[in-house]
Amino acid sequence: MRRVLSAINLTSLALGLAFLYLPIAILVIFSFNASRLVTVWGGWSIRWYLALLDDTAIRQAAAASFAIAAASAAAATVLGTLAAIALTRLGRFRGRLAFSAMVYAPLVMPEVITGLSLLLMFVAAGIDRGFLTVTAAHTTLTMCFVTVVVQSRLATFDRSLEEAAMDLGCPPARTFLTVTLPLIAPAVVAGFLLAFSLSLDDLVIASFTTGPGATTLPMRIYSEVRLGVKPEINAICTILVGVVAIAIFVAAWVSRRTGHGEVLELPAK
Repeated sequence: MRRVLSAINLTSLALGLAFLYLPIAILVIFSFNASRLVTVWGGWSIRWYLALLDDTAIRQAAAASFAIAAASAAAATVLGTLAAIALTRLGRFRGRLAFSAMVYAPLVMPEVITGLSLLLMFVAAGIDRGFLTVTAAHTTLTMCFVTVVVQSRLATFDRSLEEAAMDLGCPPARTFLTVTLPLIAPAVVAGFLLAFSLSLDDLVIASFTTGPGATTLPMRIYSEVRLGVKPEINAICTILVGVVAIAIFVAAWVSRRTGHGEVLELPAK
């Protein structure tokens, strides 16, 4: 019976992994296809990676996406961390329920509604849509995810370390910067990376809030795929997959190197 269950578990795991990663593997393989037809294999070639160098629209969209993702993730990390501290440390203050509802609303609200409401707000305020509006919209979308990640770390935080630092004469602001922030740094970094990936992947909200000169990579890919899948699309997607994979391995390596033998030094009085 145990062998049967093990075989079933292994089969389920294999099917699940195949369902998740087989399409990505096929995309990577066909990005090296020499044929212009994406469904017909014509041999190995890197011609479509070289063609990306001449595709100005794709390169500009990729640059805009990374710039918007970096800016919105940085803003969301700061605001989300402050919101998590307020929800964790300030107790039951007046307006806590309304504040929590506003922070967590994007988690459950459909992106179409969020994008439309932001569009109406920008139009009513007379703000020209472009880089700043997409960045603000993505900050609104991703801040709640940062708040959840950082708040979960603060909920299990040992506050005696902060109390020890303040007993030694460390001011509250310096205590936060030298004791609290380094200890919650993994959660803050995780929140930043999550916000960055969500912003880089977003299509719906960016479509509502974008303007001239702020066409993101998902929007460019979607507009071109509607007319047929180009081999260059497979190439740019493969590059993104490679960048993400390298970032994951580097983050895991750094976490493994810095996660052992770390000693907290309290500031001297």
